[in-house]
Amino acid sequence: MTQLTEIRRDGSRPLLLDLFSCAGGAAMGYARAGFTVYGCDIAHRPNYPFTQHHGDALEYLAQLIASGEIIRYTAVHASPPCQAGCALTVGTNQSQGWGGTHVDLVAPTRTLLDRTGLPYVIEQPNGRAAIRKDLTLCGEMFGLGVIRHRNFELGGWTCPQPAHVPHRGRVRGYRHGQFYDGPYVAAYGNGGGKPSISELQEALGITWTDVREELTEAIPPAYTELIGRAFLAGCTMGVAA
Repeated sequence: MTQLTEIRRDGSRPLLLDLFSCAGGAAMGYARAGFTVYGCDIAHRPNYPFTQHHGDALEYLAQLIASGEIIRYTAVHASPPCQAGCALTVGTNQSQGWGGTHVDLVAPTRTLLDRTGLPYVIEQPNGRAAIRKDLTLCGEMFGLGVIRHRNFELGGWTCPQPAHVPHRGRVRGYRHGQFYDGPYVAAYGNGGGKPSISELQEALGITWTDVREELTEAIPPAYTELIGRAFLAGCTMGVAA
């Protein structure tokens, strides 16, 4: 792992900027790992459990870089909108002619993150998103009730890849008119035997929001808790800048 030499702090905890923060699935994991998290999302997200700036994430990041305020942060996490490259968009939806045109924000996000000079994480689902798959995590690695594979590009640092754990069965729900039972819930959409709100909350490990859209877009906090702990384990605790 790259040896990181400085941790910028808010009190006793290092600061992490959470871009495209949605309702805080990633943020909560980093907080549990030991960070103070500041979020930014263009949508109003009253359920976000930490301090959050309401605005365009890339514009906000550009402002932080231009003003020099970015130096307050130790690292940045970004989860740019995934619809342009996710498996559902480029698979079923595309083959059926469903959905519309989606903007791919991964490349401009990476360009700005590289300008910060900070270590960073870019998160995307399985599909054709143009990121390095430096780390891939799955709900079964954490004993969760979702599979939810997610890929992470790590800028300026590395993290060991946990072994992938074989899935215990199917995702519960309807497929082509037939119902299948299984140990995992489908954390997307509304129909086809999809889980209740309480089932989604339990499966993802998220309790602070009961908005279905926020739950179906979130990554389990367990993922970023692992990432955050690995990051901090590779840092030499220094004096804040």
